[in-house]
Amino acid sequence: MHDRAQPMPSRSKARAREWRAGIAAIAPVAIAAIPIGLLLGALCSAKGLTIAEAGLMSVLVFAGGSQFAAVELWTTPVPVAAIVFSTLLINARHVLMSASLTPKTGLFSPLQRYLGFHFLTDETWALAERRAATAPLTPAYWFAMATVLPTAWVGSTLAGAAAGSLLGNPRSIGADFAFTALFIGLIAGFWKGRSTAATIAASGGTAALTYLTLGPPWHVAAGALAGIAAAYVTAPGPLDSDVPAAEAAPASQAPVHDME
Repeated sequence: MHDRAQPMPSRSKARAREWRAGIAAIAPVAIAAIPIGLLLGALCSAKGLTIAEAGLMSVLVFAGGSQFAAVELWTTPVPVAAIVFSTLLINARHVLMSASLTPKTGLFSPLQRYLGFHFLTDETWALAERRAATAPLTPAYWFAMATVLPTAWVGSTLAGAAAGSLLGNPRSIGADFAFTALFIGLIAGFWKGRSTAATIAASGGTAALTYLTLGPPWHVAAGALAGIAAAYVTAPGPLDSDVPAAEAAPASQAPVHDME
């Protein structure tokens, strides 16, 4: 008898599995985004924006930090230059995140990559990087995240703008800490010892010091640059590897044994 090869999973089943994995990964982030989106919508309403304008901003900009900065600066007449400069500086980190993630998107078409990166956030970047460390990053996994999180963000922004002052301040119950808690959990998933500790300390300390001395939005760029510098300085070199040379040798150099 000959062993019959097991059929490979169909492409549709594999895609469905990736979608489910992406939804499961992003669901906690989407839940945490809801109170923040409600708060943003309420602030937009207080500044005189209509429900449609608040929702459209979340669709087109889709960057919570920049949106809050823009709303806080919103006056009449609108200080366009100040808003553009502040949001550009806050979102400068996306250049680094997209550069980091692009080599992992080999399964994406150019259109999928450019469209998908519109939905790039700190959370989706971290989850995608963690996914790419153990499995190929697929368009299905990414676009599952890129469907659930924007839906929660835009929907909660619209609800907050509609409720307005009736909503109250989510910060009074600590809802604004939701994203901070998520970031702590995501950072823990990237923990690699001394290098990670130095990066977190340098980035957090620099951002806090800059915030106290220069104020926002300079602390975002300063913290990012300090973290990059610390990661570069403390990155393990080839001599720091714990893998013996014999184990690290390429497979082509391994001894060959005759098999009968």
